[in-house]
Amino acid sequence: MLVYAPAVLLFLVFCVRVARERRKFSNAVILGLAGLCGLAAWAFQLVRSGSASGQAVAWALLVVGSLGILVLTSLLILNGLHMVRKEGRSPTNLLSLVAALCILTVVALLVTAVVVRTPVWVGVGTAAGGLAAYLSFLFLSFVCYAFLYGRLRVRRKADYVVVLGSGLVGGSTVPPLLASRLKRAQAVHARLAERGDSPVLITSGGQGPDEDVPESHAMADYLIARGFPADRIEREDRSTTTDENLRFSKAIMEKTTPDYRCVIVTNNYHAFRAALTARRTGITGQVVGSPTAAYFWPTATIREFTAILVSYRRTNVAICLLLVLGGVLAWWAQRNGVG
Repeated sequence: MLVYAPAVLLFLVFCVRVARERRKFSNAVILGLAGLCGLAAWAFQLVRSGSASGQAVAWALLVVGSLGILVLTSLLILNGLHMVRKEGRSPTNLLSLVAALCILTVVALLVTAVVVRTPVWVGVGTAAGGLAAYLSFLFLSFVCYAFLYGRLRVRRKADYVVVLGSGLVGGSTVPPLLASRLKRAQAVHARLAERGDSPVLITSGGQGPDEDVPESHAMADYLIARGFPADRIEREDRSTTTDENLRFSKAIMEKTTPDYRCVIVTNNYHAFRAALTARRTGITGQVVGSPTAAYFWPTATIREFTAILVSYRRTNVAICLLLVLGGVLAWWAQRNGVG
């Protein structure tokens, strides 16, 4: 069983790091590495056994993996078309279609490299395969840890509940996406009030160029119309991004309660990235998510992942350049008959 030792060790490291600070993307990477090491150890035992059942499992995994790629690509295409029909042809709404196109491109490059086997195609296939494996690993790690983060318990006490804003419909109307955040914030506030706390609810969002009122004001009006006490609402009406939402809300909280604790509310697909931003901003609090329409989740998740890649762009660019260099080395080795 020593073959599983790296996976167990990495998982223990993951548990310790989550207990200390759950708002780190490195937690997702370590969790992914633990799963990868466990899978590699299992595959190694299957190969070492040399039994017919081991070979059958290996072939079954290959078939399932191939079918999984086909099904995933088909679902992304369908989701992309659905997004365009319901939400319009904005660049963000095309992300599912772009992801499907990238998968098909990588598969085509790998097949061509295997069939043609010229130095150029071997180099291209090696680089494309390496980049696809790296990004797939990061994406799966992100999805798994984001799912886990959304189910970790938050503190029982808080001085503030901060609701992150989003765009308004028609310049002044709260859309369903934002309404779900406000409903979750009300539920969180009610649970805290039952324990004897009376937290202030901060609606956070400024006024966009196509909006008649600041988002925070429309959010506050929405809550008041549904029975929420107006004297427990604070409006943060200057922010235009998630980073500003959190920085300006932090200033409000620190001014009144320097040693504050808070709960931040956003949609579930956005919760983990908001938590990463909250940590960088120095906010003392965790993030909880509200439900999102199923058809919206794939595109939103891809968008969140892309934003995180950009946040860590130096590291990702460096690793991607190394993988491209690996493709160049494969081209050189094939051309010169090395190996």
